[in-house]
Amino acid sequence: MSEMRLVVVGAAGRMGRMLVKAIHEMPGCQLSGALEQPGSLALGQDAGLLASSGKALVAISDNVESAFAAADAVLDFTAPAATRQFARLAARHHIAHVVGTTGLSPEDHAVLDEAARDTVVVQAGNMSLGVNLLAALVRRAARALDEGFDIEIVEMHHRMKVDAPSGTALLLGEAAAEGRAIALEAHSERGRDGITGARQPGHIGFASLRGGTVTGEHSVIFAGDGERIEFRHIAEDRGLFAKGAVKAALWTRGRPPGRYSMADVLEIGA
Repeated sequence: MSEMRLVVVGAAGRMGRMLVKAIHEMPGCQLSGALEQPGSLALGQDAGLLASSGKALVAISDNVESAFAAADAVLDFTAPAATRQFARLAARHHIAHVVGTTGLSPEDHAVLDEAARDTVVVQAGNMSLGVNLLAALVRRAARALDEGFDIEIVEMHHRMKVDAPSGTALLLGEAAAEGRAIALEAHSERGRDGITGARQPGHIGFASLRGGTVTGEHSVIFAGDGERIEFRHIAEDRGLFAKGAVKAALWTRGRPPGRYSMADVLEIGA
């Protein structure tokens, strides 16, 4: 079987360079395209050299149509507006779309759902094995523990992160909500300040911390009367997200169109 052809969008960014490096290191795939915005200083540079992974013979380009036409899948850790555009293009070219973009709105998810009618879409707030295993454990714990256990999710990231709660925190919140058979949007508390009144029974709380160069730390706390259960994940290397994304892209080969998660890719049951 030929190597899978992957295109990286936002290839000159921090995550984009890690994706290029992960493709270089993982067997079964090759970098076929590397994209940046028009006017980027990285245009024309070799994507592999920029990622410190050796010469890739793939120049960074702003020609999205050409890159998508020559690819089997696109790896996308950009911004919601860009992800909507890439979703529509990936569907039109019938190439898989692996989405690690965070801060997606319900409208953004609707665009991904529409694209998934024509191609494979793998979307996750976090693509690491550890976080997705943690989500499965949180789902089970929430199912087993009644509303006598309050659920709080605490996350910390580097000072430059622009969205809150993090995509991973929301992924964990969704897992807890699924375990409780409730809708997260209607049962979440965020940004407490001032005289807020007592905590609402059955709600899932979020707290977001920002500072320094923290890659990512997430804790899910089940606080009951006289006892507390805590689940925690610490990411020490952003490269693990890139490796997970490339693994997801390889997994899409031969799959029917549809919306998938990293739990599907990693075969982690509920």
